[in-house]
Amino acid sequence: MTVNTAASETRYTTLADQLPSFISSTLLQCKRLPSLPAAALRVLNVARTADATCSDYAKAIEHDPALTARVMSVANSVHYLRTPQPSHTCFDATQRLGLDVTLATVLSFCLFEDDHDAHSRARFWQRAITAAAAASYLENQLCPHQSGSIFTTALLQDIGILALQKAYPADADLLYADDRSSHQHIIQVEKRYFGCDHTLVGAWLMAKWGAHDELINAIYHSHGSLETDDMAAVCLRMSGPIADAWLSANPSQAVADVLRQWRTLPTFNNWAVDGLLAHLQHTLPPLSNALGLSAPCGVDSLALLQNAQQLLFEHTLSLSARLDAQYKARETLLNDYAKLEQRSRIDPLTKLANRAWLEEQLRERFHLCLTTKRTMSVVFIDLDHFKVLNDQYGHQAGDRVLTHFGKTLTSLIRSGAVAGRYGGEEFLVILPDEDADSAKCFAERITRRLQERPMAHLDQKPVYVSVSIGVAGLNDGGFGNEQELIDAADQSMYFTKRSGRGGVSVYGH
Repeated sequence: MTVNTAASETRYTTLADQLPSFISSTLLQCKRLPSLPAAALRVLNVARTADATCSDYAKAIEHDPALTARVMSVANSVHYLRTPQPSHTCFDATQRLGLDVTLATVLSFCLFEDDHDAHSRARFWQRAITAAAAASYLENQLCPHQSGSIFTTALLQDIGILALQKAYPADADLLYADDRSSHQHIIQVEKRYFGCDHTLVGAWLMAKWGAHDELINAIYHSHGSLETDDMAAVCLRMSGPIADAWLSANPSQAVADVLRQWRTLPTFNNWAVDGLLAHLQHTLPPLSNALGLSAPCGVDSLALLQNAQQLLFEHTLSLSARLDAQYKARETLLNDYAKLEQRSRIDPLTKLANRAWLEEQLRERFHLCLTTKRTMSVVFIDLDHFKVLNDQYGHQAGDRVLTHFGKTLTSLIRSGAVAGRYGGEEFLVILPDEDADSAKCFAERITRRLQERPMAHLDQKPVYVSVSIGVAGLNDGGFGNEQELIDAADQSMYFTKRSGRGGVSVYGH
């Protein structure tokens, strides 16, 4: 283990403590675990500096003859041999390749030098270089002032997968076999199977190699939430999904899915998607060629973006249609509920409040008056000789009288008052903020109206009815609850009946 300081030892120990013990034990005993020579680590340290030059890279590489030979071999390949003269020094080779290709070449050679699983190598490294190219482009567009080693971090963000593949080859074949699995799905499966995900394993491996803190922390948090103010972190965390989309068997649909994620971000309008795809189309073929990888054939970034945007548009239309249907269904349910609730409060014959709703309203208003020192009155009404009317003309005639009386009562009450059918031919009116004298005036208007207008015409004759009314004001008795107030009005109403009917009595007067 390459550890140079006490701080590095502490960092490695902290990460190791987070690993499940069986994972830590297996990784430490694994002979095939990826490793980096000292020269590669020096290159990583150079890559983290914003002003690194080709000369700095060359000096770091030259300490390892095999690594130097690999870099010069790539630089002198047919693709990079733009001049008749081949490169004779590591500096010349680095200049010809560029810093990103040089770094990718170094890491590819060091990590896969003894790897005989070509398919595993290709899958891992294709995604890594695609993510690195995407992350680097996004960083230049979104946060150029945060120039850093994002290309390096993106290349190594999934190094933990490589370590798990080496430590658990049979299990890894099952976990990583499906190229269509999203990284979020892979992380969920890893946590269920290993008790941790590959970001922790990757950070632990980098700490074991003695990499710098910035790189370790970036890898550890590389698959975090996109909802962060750290734009460099956003660039890194989006690079993996972009790589998956680019390498997908159906890239148009995959890019459309990525665009849907981007639309939730406040910076979406600033992201040049067409420029990103064009950058990948231009950058990846030479980079893949240098590493001996096959890039997706004939990717047209413009057509890919157009197809993805069309799919996104169709998805938006479909989603809008579903939302409209759900909104209409919700409105229908709310209307049905409102109608049902209204029916549950209304007496179907008189269209006034029913007894249950009357009692609920009176209970609420009674307690409101007690707490706010306000007053109220109730008016209890009973239609006189209603049984005689039913016996003489029939119940249908009685119902017509009740219906007409309900309309009359509605026309007489003011806003804020509640009138309802208490039962049979009995009615109750709640008058907020009115004392007994005011309520008596209201009751007398009812008796006068009934004297002036018939409630029905039966056998071609007008039928007039009279009522016995009892009034009770909250201020006229020490009422303990709303039922006592109703009883007081009811007693007053019966006093009216005993006194000859067709009048008004006030409780306590």
